Amino acid sequence: MARRKFVCGNWKMHKTGQEGLQLVKELVQRVAGAGGASAQVGIAPPFTALAQVKWALSQAGSSLQLFGQNCHHEKQGAFTGEVSPAMLKDAGCDGVILGHSERRQLFGETDEGVARKLKAVLGEGLHPIVCVGETLQEREAGKTWEVVSRQVRGAFAGLETAQLPRITLAYEPVWAIGTGRNATAAQAQEVHGQIRGLLRELGGAAAADAVRIQYGGSVKPDNAAELLGQPDVDGALVGGASLKAEDFAKIVEAAR
Repeated sequence: MARRKFVCGNWKMHKTGQEGLQLVKELVQRVAGAGGASAQVGIAPPFTALAQVKWALSQAGSSLQLFGQNCHHEKQGAFTGEVSPAMLKDAGCDGVILGHSERRQLFGETDEGVARKLKAVLGEGLHPIVCVGETLQEREAGKTWEVVSRQVRGAFAGLETAQLPRITLAYEPVWAIGTGRNATAAQAQEVHGQIRGLLRELGGAAAADAVRIQYGGSVKPDNAAELLGQPDVDGALVGGASLKAEDFAKIVEAAR
């Protein structure tokens, strides 16, 4: 089946509110002309910029969607420094990124923790992007699929089949994030195809065909078209290139 391409820019810990407003102003103009209507396009600013970015998108009447970069699994409570899915929804978010490798590697997030967050996000009606991917050491040890399949199974544990199409997966090989290295189109397709097969096992053919699988890891204008041209690569989770409106728009154009 034809799956609508989905490109999301993860700003990470970049941009103040005012800087975000300037970037959004450029993005709205460039992405609209790059085919933003034919592809789903989202941006994930830091928490402190969400309100201002949402205001700017609303003022412009833009179809760009707003995503959080992380959340807690509880609705509220004594969790200093955390933000709940309900709070993200209240701030105008359409969805949230979960289980990014930087959260796993630097902040000790586990498969079980991602699963709790995923259930909470789905419960709020938000669109989750669940990240999976192996480190360089794991790839060199031949453990890529062992790691990726464990992460997918762990995140999806306890979900109903009907919930699966509401989730986007993002395959992000850790060794390709922010390093300038990226998986070849063939390497990306191999893992994406394996994930699609696992989804078929977990939820059946219809669910597997409906779930979109993004690729992330040094996606740039010069490699986006080849990556996005693979049959099981349904979009991109973009890091550094999403901070430059021109580069991000070119990646969106490649997703048309």
